[in-house]
Amino acid sequence: REVMMSGLFWLSDDAWAAIEPHLPTNQPGAHRTDDRRVISGIIHVLRSGCRWQDCPACYGPPTTIYNRFHRWSARGIWRRLFDALVQTSDRDIHMIDSTTAKAIDRQRAEKGADGQAIGRSRGGRSTKIHAVVDSRGRPLTLKITPGQRGDAPIAVPLLATLPPSRLCAADTAYDSNALRTFLIERGTEPVIPNNPTRKHIQPFDTQTYKRRNIIERTFCRLKDWRRVATRYDKLAVNFAATCYLAAICIWWA
Repeated sequence: REVMMSGLFWLSDDAWAAIEPHLPTNQPGAHRTDDRRVISGIIHVLRSGCRWQDCPACYGPPTTIYNRFHRWSARGIWRRLFDALVQTSDRDIHMIDSTTAKAIDRQRAEKGADGQAIGRSRGGRSTKIHAVVDSRGRPLTLKITPGQRGDAPIAVPLLATLPPSRLCAADTAYDSNALRTFLIERGTEPVIPNNPTRKHIQPFDTQTYKRRNIIERTFCRLKDWRRVATRYDKLAVNFAATCYLAAICIWWA
C-alpha cells in the first residue's frame, strides 16, 4: 500500500518489502539515490499528474525522479516488476475489456505518433489500454495500442499469456468465433453476449455476466491516476510503464 501524508505518497513498509527484491542491483556507475524515496516520488507524479519539475523536493531532485522512471521504462524494469508481483492463482473468472486515454494536444503534432500507440478515434487522438483482471479486479496483464484498434484481435494474444480460467467474461465487442473457439479449447467457458449481427446464437449466462462490472471498477481505479486518464507521455514505453505502476498499486489497495 501507499501511505499518504499531506498530499504526498510514500510506499509503505509492506509495499517496499515486496518491491525491493526485484529491483536491479550491482549496477555500474555512482551509487543510486535511495530507491524507496525515488519510486515514491515517481508514484506521486504519476498519480497527481503534476509536471516532473514540480515534484516535491522531499523525493529528491526532479531530474533524478524523471531519469529513473524513463530509463527503467526503456529497460523494461517496471514491466518485469509487474510480472514478478502479479499472482495468477485466482482462476475462477477472468474479465477482459479496454478503455481509452486521451493524448494531450501536444501529441497531435508529434511525428511517428502511430508508432507510439497513439491513434485517432471518435474522441480524437487517444491510446487504448487493454486489460485482463481476476475476480477481485486485480490486473493480470495489460497492453496498450492506438485508440482506434479493435478489441477482439487483441483478446487471444492477451489471454494466451495467462493460465486458463474457468470462466471468461467480455462484452459484445469480443463476440468472435476465433475467441470463443480459443477459450473453449483451453477449457474456459465464454461469458460473452451475442452480437446483434450474429446468425448462430451462442449460449450465454446472463447472471455470470453481471460480474463483468468488476473490470469497469478497475478502470475507474486506474484512471484515478491522472497520467493514466490523460496521456502526457510521448513514448509508448513510458505510458505503458505508468499503467504497470498503477496496476501494481491496485494489487496493494
